[in-house]
Amino acid sequence: MPKVIIDCDPGIDDALALLLALASPELDIAGITTVSGNVPADMGARNARKVLRQAEREEIPVYIGEMVPLAGKYVDAMDTHGSDGLGESFLPDVPGSFPDKSAVEFLEEALDKEEITVLALGPMTNLARLFQKRPDLIRRIPRLVSMGGSFKSHGNCSPVAEYNYWCDPEAAKICYEMYAEAGKKIEMVGLDVTRKIVLTPNLVSYMERLDNDTGTFIRKITDFYMDFHWEQEGIIGCVINDPLAVAYLIDPSMCTGFDSFTAVETEGICRGQSVTDSMNFWRKDANSHVLTETDADRFMDFFMTRVLKKNPH
Repeated sequence: MPKVIIDCDPGIDDALALLLALASPELDIAGITTVSGNVPADMGARNARKVLRQAEREEIPVYIGEMVPLAGKYVDAMDTHGSDGLGESFLPDVPGSFPDKSAVEFLEEALDKEEITVLALGPMTNLARLFQKRPDLIRRIPRLVSMGGSFKSHGNCSPVAEYNYWCDPEAAKICYEMYAEAGKKIEMVGLDVTRKIVLTPNLVSYMERLDNDTGTFIRKITDFYMDFHWEQEGIIGCVINDPLAVAYLIDPSMCTGFDSFTAVETEGICRGQSVTDSMNFWRKDANSHVLTETDADRFMDFFMTRVLKKNPH
């Protein structure tokens, strides 16, 4: 059972991803770290604890990470996720203090001891700080799965950029470059595949019938998200990006893709764009595995079976 640290910015789809990860016996979750992205890192940490309480897994520690990007102004996504980050469900906070050490300190301490896979569901600010401080520890991360970027699909916060990379493009650039220097490839679970995963009102109603407690929790945090998607994109339902990254981490056959060199733009109108050199114009060694295809029905069956602990058929 591989140990994993989940670096996230909960966020509605992060919360769903955490539910899936917590319900999956293949993952030994050493800790959860939060970063400012969808919501500020401290709010994200409180939200992570709410999900841990829902899943009855409050023994997993949560560490608060970087509050601002490496450069530039921090812009949250609370218009998408609500003023509390969980769809304005306003669930009560879990009492208790957070560990004294920061997310970066926890990552450093954990990787000093052993190899740990990292699942990055938000901006990669924490990881970039770690890589700059302790580049020797990069080799202790056997897999770095990043929900972020886009190959051919349009952006979700600009014409070309996916939000996680747009929020802190300098961090994404550092991570792609430094992880490659260690001879490794970031596994990019981008909008090309995550846009195919749409949670619809019918599916949520079905979840409530199969497991009223979990289904009701999911409805509470996704109603706001569905309203946003209807108003912005005309979708009846909501795109849930992050859970697919969890499913792929557990079962890589859930998606297919190709190895390529990817660069992240940090300036101008293309800020945050992940530029994948699929035709090998630059003749550079691949630093990424870019996902392009997934089976949405297979994923949803996987998600519901795990999270509801029932076969949905």
